[in-house]
Amino acid sequence: MTLRQLARFRPGRLLAALLLGSFLAACATLDGRSDSQTVDQAPAPPLPPYYLRAQLDNPFQTIDDAVRRVGSLRAPAADDDDDDLWQRVIQRFAFAECPDGSRAQQWAQWFGDRPDYMERVLTRAQPWLYDIAGEIEARDLPGELALLPIVESAYDPFAYSHGRASGAWQFLSGTARDYGIEINEFYDGRRDVYAATRAALDYMSYLGNRFGGDWELALAAYNAGQGRVNRAVQRNRARGRPTTFDDLVLPRETRAYVPKMHGLGCLFLEPERYGLALPKWPNQPTVAKVELEGPTDIVVLSARADLDLAELLALNAGLNRHLTSPTGPHHLIVPADRESSVKETLPSLNGEQTIVWREISVRRGDTLSGLAQRHNTSVRALREANNINGDMLSIGQVLKLPGEGVVPENSAYADRYQELASLQERLLPTRRFQHQVRPGESLWLIARNYRVSVSDIQRWNGMGSSSLIRPRQRLMIHMDSPGSRASGSPAPASASHYTVRNGDSLWLIARRHQVRLNDLMRWNGLNETSVLRPGQRLVIRPGA
Repeated sequence: MTLRQLARFRPGRLLAALLLGSFLAACATLDGRSDSQTVDQAPAPPLPPYYLRAQLDNPFQTIDDAVRRVGSLRAPAADDDDDDLWQRVIQRFAFAECPDGSRAQQWAQWFGDRPDYMERVLTRAQPWLYDIAGEIEARDLPGELALLPIVESAYDPFAYSHGRASGAWQFLSGTARDYGIEINEFYDGRRDVYAATRAALDYMSYLGNRFGGDWELALAAYNAGQGRVNRAVQRNRARGRPTTFDDLVLPRETRAYVPKMHGLGCLFLEPERYGLALPKWPNQPTVAKVELEGPTDIVVLSARADLDLAELLALNAGLNRHLTSPTGPHHLIVPADRESSVKETLPSLNGEQTIVWREISVRRGDTLSGLAQRHNTSVRALREANNINGDMLSIGQVLKLPGEGVVPENSAYADRYQELASLQERLLPTRRFQHQVRPGESLWLIARNYRVSVSDIQRWNGMGSSSLIRPRQRLMIHMDSPGSRASGSPAPASASHYTVRNGDSLWLIARRHQVRLNDLMRWNGLNETSVLRPGQRLVIRPGA
């Protein structure tokens, strides 16, 4: 059977899939469902980590409500292979291999055996694939990297992991900021697929160069951290051992990650062999980027430009408020067929009237980076808002910070403001999460993963000190609990010391203490090739 003979894929309610919540995210990660049991029995590779979503009283009702608010966006099937967007991507494949009986082949078959799941994933990918293909070509990267968000998040821009990675490309905040992604109270660029795509592919380009064009090592570094992979390579080299991916000692998750990428590549190279009805999409964009002059009220815009509000949020998942960020980036992604209407509507809006600026005074010891971290903004945003060119601050200096946008009283769009607030509360990872207990987990292990205390988990879930947990039980985790390290509340400003333990890496220590890897290395005079020793003491300067 040829690709032309395959059943034509009808993406249907494209953005409905984008907003599918916990159920699809759970399917994406194979957690606690029949799919995961099949993989365990296969014997296929181990399961990926959990992904989390904001949780209300009834998660499935929450999903249904979001789906009902989403409009449909259809794209016609491509007329021939020359006009097929997927063929454009596949022609750039460079490294996918699946020898018979390999774990990569097992993963290719695993995905091929789940057409419903793959249809949902590909539907979520459709708005972004044309742009991703262009960015891959601009950097001369392998086409398989267009499949990376399938492994990371099932192309869910709202995906949020227990390790606090976010978005379709699953960036940690430190790495995201290192690659130019803005994160503040109005906007999290990790969830902005347009912005995150550029950062992720820049990062992959760097990793590919760093590891000499070995894309297995580059992918392993994307998953486990470049420092960890580099140290594994150096250890093998020092012992006279090979330094290919298969010969390195790496975490279990990473050992599965690279074969999964190979498997997905083989699935798209030979869809008939693995039973995939590969969709034929026209080689043209279905969404458009619209530049904004400044902060814009998306509720008013959606009403005046006749946009579905839930659809607009699905395409601009990085927004935390009804306003785009006062300090940028200043753009919106809209359906391509609504681009003209949006551009015609924008001049009639005046977002500046809805911005409230609050003021803070600089205290002794304050720095721009510390203030940015404390107030959930960026150094660049602070500089732009206050016309600061350098890094010098004066004690008592007054700085402006953009506060939450004020919803106009007696607005004609009150219902739309409420609709958006409800959608964001249900979709954004800002309040409460459910964790499904896995076999072998304990309260202590779960508490450590979420950086909360065992007593907190017991209190949130009405458990006694002797209560037992069981596999598949759902536990509520309050990520914004006062005093919780998961809450994002500022840590004490004074420096502390950390004693290195067996198995620690600079990347793990930076993530555990919620500081940037580059800062951790700078504070301790280290670099990415430095070797840590158990018992070594490192300086930690939270908020510095």
